[in-house]
Amino acid sequence: MNTVLNISHSILGQPWRWRALSADARDPDYAPDDLVTQLLMARGCPREELDSHRAPSIRGFMPDPSIFNDMDRAAERLASAIIAGENVTIFGDYDVDGATSAALMILLLRDLGLEAKAYIPDRLMEGYGPSGEALVKIAAGGASLIVTVDCGAQAFEALEMARTAGVDVIVVDHHQCATALPLAYALVNPNRRDEGEGAAHGHLAAVGVAFLLGAALIRTLRAKGHFVPRPEPRLLDLLDIVALGTVADVAALKGLNRAFVAQGLKVMAARRNIGLNALIEASRLTRAPTATDLGFALGPRINAGGRVGKSDLGVRLLTTRDPDEARMIATELDRLNEERRAIEGEVQVTAEAMAVSQANRAVIVVAGKGWHPGVIGIVAGRLKEKYGRPAIVIALDDAGIGKGSGRSVSGVDLGNAVLAAKDHGLLVAGGGHAMAAGLTIHADQIGSFGDFLEERLAAGVARASGDRALLVDALLAPGGVTPALVAALEQGGPYGMGWPAPRVAVGPVRVIKADIVGNGHVRAVVAGDDGKSIKTVAFRQADSPLGLALLGAPPHRRLWIAGRAKIDDWSGRGTAEMHLDDAAWAD
Repeated sequence: MNTVLNISHSILGQPWRWRALSADARDPDYAPDDLVTQLLMARGCPREELDSHRAPSIRGFMPDPSIFNDMDRAAERLASAIIAGENVTIFGDYDVDGATSAALMILLLRDLGLEAKAYIPDRLMEGYGPSGEALVKIAAGGASLIVTVDCGAQAFEALEMARTAGVDVIVVDHHQCATALPLAYALVNPNRRDEGEGAAHGHLAAVGVAFLLGAALIRTLRAKGHFVPRPEPRLLDLLDIVALGTVADVAALKGLNRAFVAQGLKVMAARRNIGLNALIEASRLTRAPTATDLGFALGPRINAGGRVGKSDLGVRLLTTRDPDEARMIATELDRLNEERRAIEGEVQVTAEAMAVSQANRAVIVVAGKGWHPGVIGIVAGRLKEKYGRPAIVIALDDAGIGKGSGRSVSGVDLGNAVLAAKDHGLLVAGGGHAMAAGLTIHADQIGSFGDFLEERLAAGVARASGDRALLVDALLAPGGVTPALVAALEQGGPYGMGWPAPRVAVGPVRVIKADIVGNGHVRAVVAGDDGKSIKTVAFRQADSPLGLALLGAPPHRRLWIAGRAKIDDWSGRGTAEMHLDDAAWAD
């Protein structure tokens, strides 16, 4: 059996298992004792790729951009626009991936001598993606070329209106496509159904696809002799933006994405981007950002602009040349993020109360009138985490039109299911990718939509639930949780979606003291038989079986605890602590 410590039913009701090893690691003739090698191979890294995964580089993972459909056509059209000095507008989405994708294109075009404009639709007034009215307005303002980033793959009517208006549109996206494609000048998307070799890169965020287009553009201009009198821009200097968009969009950190984040963090540490530097300061980070910081500190602040503030704040921040403007925008985004958290909390309480009645459903679908559309995606993610199944949260307006956002679990393709629901006439609009989706729906169709998802996804959710287990990488005594261990574990990173951070089991321990801090977090100090104590935190677990067990643990009972070993940044002492995912009684 693969069970850790014979724990088949933990406090949170799940078995603990050793993380599955790659075929190479299961070879009895190959038993590496190096911790980093074990971490890499436990995440599926083949033996022959260990060196490239230890230090992920762009050169080691970068494909030829020409393998993607329409890539060369898009690069040729952009090159012509640069040489002719055309009026170009970048049309982005209002989330982090959209903001970073738009910023990357604007900064690159600026370095190539062309000042492109940005257009980010207002979330509440215009909704997701390009509308025909917006594209026609941009064309009327003089634009001869529009590049949509992180949107456009489903914009059939809007792109038809743009074509009629005489403006070329290049779509740079990563969301799932229908079999038929909208009439764009070029549509670059690794998730096109007719994609060939490029389909292997379907896990890229839109900002990653934009980076590949940037590489193709520079190569095209080089072939035209464009750089004979002028220097080539350093595309690699924009990797900080690529890393931010990749992590914040929860893209799988495998292959090229690992290189984007590993190298992008190095660029970010140099603080070259004026706006990012201001955002780091506004986030009160006193060290070089990590991948975790991108997802939990920087990304949410960029997102806050599109969710509850002005949709273009993120792009303006990332592209400004003015340090004073950067500080002003970063401060505003920090304030908006606090406002977003308050709104989110109110919606979450109501949504969780509704979800209780759907305990037997494979997919949770909740809807509420007056909910802020800017926080429904975050609340859907919270529900997914709590119940371990896909969740969709729908905000209804006074006219009975709902804007929904969904989050899924590994192994359940929510984006494809939403596309199918749209094809069945249940949705006004919808799309997404495997782990996340967005939709527009009439209130009277919500019940039918929920039933459709139930029928389509129940088997997949059941399989995913049956496979549910807490995966563990190492077993330690309390004294083994040290800063040196944390440093060793980090060498297998960067970690994120698809490349999970190492989890260690520690114990047995007794709870010395425990209390509730912050927004429902349980803080506890535990001590082992070796006399070593560790500070632990169980985030948002005050009302869960885990939190209640920590708070009420009798002094004579011992526990095994499992979670992530981290450095305590707040105390300033640099000690190691545990962020708990689960626990199990040892006696």
